[in-house]
Amino acid sequence: MRGLSVHPSSYSLALWPLILVMPTLLMSCADTHGVPDWFDAIHRVPLKTVMVEGNRIAYTDRGEGPPVILIHGFGGSMWQWEYQQPLSSSYRLITLDMLGAGLSDKPDIEYTPVQLVEFMRNFMDALQITKAALVGNSMGAGIVIGMALTYPNRVDKVILIDGLPDQIRDKLISPSLQRALGPWPPLWVLKTANWFAGPGTTRKILSEMVYNDELLTPAVIDRSTRNRRRPGFFKPLRATVRNVPLWESGFAQRIGEIRQPTLILWGAKDAVFAPSVGEQLHRMIPGSQFTLIPDAGHIAMWEQPDVINPLLVKFLQP
Repeated sequence: MRGLSVHPSSYSLALWPLILVMPTLLMSCADTHGVPDWFDAIHRVPLKTVMVEGNRIAYTDRGEGPPVILIHGFGGSMWQWEYQQPLSSSYRLITLDMLGAGLSDKPDIEYTPVQLVEFMRNFMDALQITKAALVGNSMGAGIVIGMALTYPNRVDKVILIDGLPDQIRDKLISPSLQRALGPWPPLWVLKTANWFAGPGTTRKILSEMVYNDELLTPAVIDRSTRNRRRPGFFKPLRATVRNVPLWESGFAQRIGEIRQPTLILWGAKDAVFAPSVGEQLHRMIPGSQFTLIPDAGHIAMWEQPDVINPLLVKFLQP
C-alpha cells in the first residue's frame, strides 16, 4: 500500500482543514512507540537503528554495491521511497527517517540547514560510508544541495526530485503551504487541532500534493493520520519553518556552485513548485540534466516509480 502524512500552521482554527499537511509527508504505518521490525507494505523491509549525535535514527540498509542514500522531505518519512527499494538489487540502498521525523528521535534543537547537513555527514560516518550518491525530494533535496556544497568529496552524484529552490516564498504556488510559512500557533493548539482533524481533512489536503487522487486509498489516509499523531511531530517542523531565511541566505545562494553530476526530476503536475522552478534549477546548476515526469505531483517518485526508477538507474551507472 502507499502512504503519506501531514503538516500544520496558522492561528485561525478555521484554516486547519487547509494547513494540516506538507508535500513530502509520507509513508508511516507503525505504532507510536518504538521501532517495528519491518514495514510490510510492498516490500518487507527490515528496519535498523543507529545512534547519531546521541539520537536514535531509524533506517533501512539493503543490497550491495555503490551506496545510494534516499532523503525524504519536510515532515516526511523513509517510506515515501518504498517503490525505489528494488534498486537494492544493484546498489547499497539506504533509506532513513531524518532527525526529527518518522521513527527517528526528535531532539529539541534548532533544525537549521547547517545542523541537518552536519547530521547527514555524521549519519554517513556512523554507517562507514565515505562517499555516496544522494537522492532528495523537496526539502530533502535541500539537504542534498547542502551536502554537495559543504562536503563535495562525500557526494558522488546529486539527484533532486521536485527539489527545494531559492526564494521559496515567492515560488510556492500551494496556498496551504504558503500559509504554513506564516506564524504558528502554540504547540498545545497544534496538537489539539491535529488530533480532532479526521481522515477527510487528510484526504482534502493530500489531494493538493498528489496528482492522482485514486492513490489516496483508505490505507494511505489512515497511515497519514497516524503519522502526524506521533509524539513530538510538530516541534521539529515549526523549528524548520523558522529557519527558511537561513536557507535563503545560505545554501540557496550557492546552488550554482554544485559541480557533481546532477539529475533534476520534476512532476509535470506539481502543485507545490511549478515545473518552471525545476527548469530554473537546471539552468543554475552547470551540466545538470532535467526531466519532466508526466502525471505526477510533488512526490513524483512515489506516484510514477515505473518512470522514475529507470531514470535513476541510468543516471547512477558509472
